[in-house]
Amino acid sequence: MSEMSANRKIIHIDMDAFYASVEQMDNPELRGKPIAVGGAENRGVVAAASYEARKFGVRSAISGALAKKNCPDLIFVRPRFERYKEISTQIHKIFRDYTDLIEPLSLDEAYLDVTQNKKGNPSASLLAQEIRDRIFHEVGLTASAGISINKFVAKIASDYNKPNGQKTVTPDEVIPFLEVLPIRKFYGVGKVTTEKMYQLGIFTGLELKSKSLEFLQKHFGKAGNYYYHVVRGIHNSEVKSSRIAKSVAAEHTFEVNLSSEIFMLEQLDKIASSLERRLRKHTVSGKTVTLKIKYSDFTQQTRSKTLPYFIADKVLILETVKELLYQERMKDSVRLLGISMSNLNTEEKKSVVAVQLKFDF
Repeated sequence: MSEMSANRKIIHIDMDAFYASVEQMDNPELRGKPIAVGGAENRGVVAAASYEARKFGVRSAISGALAKKNCPDLIFVRPRFERYKEISTQIHKIFRDYTDLIEPLSLDEAYLDVTQNKKGNPSASLLAQEIRDRIFHEVGLTASAGISINKFVAKIASDYNKPNGQKTVTPDEVIPFLEVLPIRKFYGVGKVTTEKMYQLGIFTGLELKSKSLEFLQKHFGKAGNYYYHVVRGIHNSEVKSSRIAKSVAAEHTFEVNLSSEIFMLEQLDKIASSLERRLRKHTVSGKTVTLKIKYSDFTQQTRSKTLPYFIADKVLILETVKELLYQERMKDSVRLLGISMSNLNTEEKKSVVAVQLKFDF
């Protein structure tokens, strides 16, 4: 473990079932009941589920139809993103009483670097508890927290005692903690990678740690370097108070599957207009255009093209998208289309898009 890592105190705050909890807070009739935010439409997808609904297997990203099948008494609530942003702003105001080094991951979670903090409190664990208490009393919602020496371990730890709990992994505990951790719980190891690791006989952090850097790079490419270091407690990524956008995207799920490219082009025209507005809002442009296609069987495909110049204009975006659309035949009817712009000029323009050695932990 690097000395730089051991010298840091990082808190990961994760709100509990945020969207659903806001709805239950604002509407007392929903408290204690299984609710899903989003997903009510015929083709809708659940954005968030209350803990009462999660007991029945309702979770984010599943279809509303499946959610209702799993939980017949499920109550669907229309998302109110402006309200969620308002609550998130209140929470971040509390964060700023402790540190200016805040890196939001989304409306409901953020990293805080409290190595040097405004309260002069050497205990990151006590600070996390105080922050969570204030969120509960001042906002009315519960939050969970993970506390450790880097973002990777803090992120994993925040999930341990949910809801409304926290877990601290001190410098001395990091390696033992990671060695017994199931590989599926490693942040950054998705479902496909988990299955691949299982096939290679890697089920825990200890088994991952036993593999050489060469072995991991051979089987996982560049990600192998990441796995090699994080399992040793090395993750020197700083808490960045301003995150630079890597891509801007827009997409749409259709009520009825599309089987004709002509109908797809009509929809892509609208999606390109939406993307153009987002690019102009953030004053960015990009070189790489990606077309996202999700078929009726839920399989997904992406097609990309990188241009020699930056673009943000709908006409130029759509021209490239048409080329990608006709690149090959569709294998099935389409339920979702999306367009994203990456390889942005943010590095050049620096346009920001928001979104102890032995320490007392």
